[in-house]
Amino acid sequence: MREDGQDFAADAVSTEAGDASGSGDRERRYDVVVVGGGAAGLSAALTLGRARRSVLVVDAGQPRNAPAHGVHNFLGSEGIAPAELLANGRREVAGYGGELTRGTVAGVRRAADGDFRVGLVDGRSIRARRLLVTTGLVDELPAVPGLAERWGREVLHCPYCHGWEVRDQPIGVLATGPMGVEQALMWSQWSRRVTLFLHTGPEPDDEAYERLAARDVGVIDGEVRELRVDDRDGLTGVVLAGGTTVPVRALVVAPRFTARAALLSDLGLETREAEMGGHVLGTYVPTDASGSTGTPGVWAAGNVTDLTATVVGSADSGMRAAAAVNADLTAEETRQAVGTRRTSG
Repeated sequence: MREDGQDFAADAVSTEAGDASGSGDRERRYDVVVVGGGAAGLSAALTLGRARRSVLVVDAGQPRNAPAHGVHNFLGSEGIAPAELLANGRREVAGYGGELTRGTVAGVRRAADGDFRVGLVDGRSIRARRLLVTTGLVDELPAVPGLAERWGREVLHCPYCHGWEVRDQPIGVLATGPMGVEQALMWSQWSRRVTLFLHTGPEPDDEAYERLAARDVGVIDGEVRELRVDDRDGLTGVVLAGGTTVPVRALVVAPRFTARAALLSDLGLETREAEMGGHVLGTYVPTDASGSTGTPGVWAAGNVTDLTATVVGSADSGMRAAAAVNADLTAEETRQAVGTRRTSG
């Protein structure tokens, strides 16, 4: 519990400050605690609130898409700023009685009564009948000086998220694995000025070179040493190890996507590696179609379980997982009600 002793219930309903606190010796008990307040988590909380479930969203306030200018391919909210989308979502969750708090989960354990005890790094402890993890993932970027600082601005990975915004501009693709050729071919749909920098990726074979040439994609050997920006803080090019500067206005990379799932190890859940063409793309939490992890009472949704999900896809998976959680709770309550009816009859 937090040392200042403020009332948990009063603080938890704040959607803007997100500063829920613990008080006294009693833990607040919720039907569902959602860990992660992005599109998946808020969509789940909205669905659960509308199902008249008590739900708390615990969010560390570090959205993955914060550097992006806008969210795209989200019907009805095309181009909306990521922060605005989340603020709207928090208000909608609160409108149906959902609670939100700013915090980081330190650990989770299952108690003897079957509930989950969710401990936060600030000392608070929360009880939940069910747990829904929507913590997303971490983008592990290539170690090129200046690259991480421009992530989500001119350093990009998803053409459907950012391709339109850099259409017809000189685009570089930084190869760090065998998918570099496919990335370059894909991005050539948005610009006829695409250059594949082989960097640390493998040498393309003859067939790959032919495909690249057919799409007018240039290929440059050698590693990229750093990025070059102008006095207006805009990307202008990449500098090769030999000192040559090649003009680009956007640079495509392939991060390693690592699921934020350390808290699930407390429950015996481990991540798996996602591979494509023998190349490891990252790690994810395995689930079934409903988001169930296979561990009773624990669901996952969004990028923590689907590395390629867009914002709208994450929102959808959050809704579907919430519906499955509600169905599971309803089945449990029905069993309990039948047992009570039999013993009282």
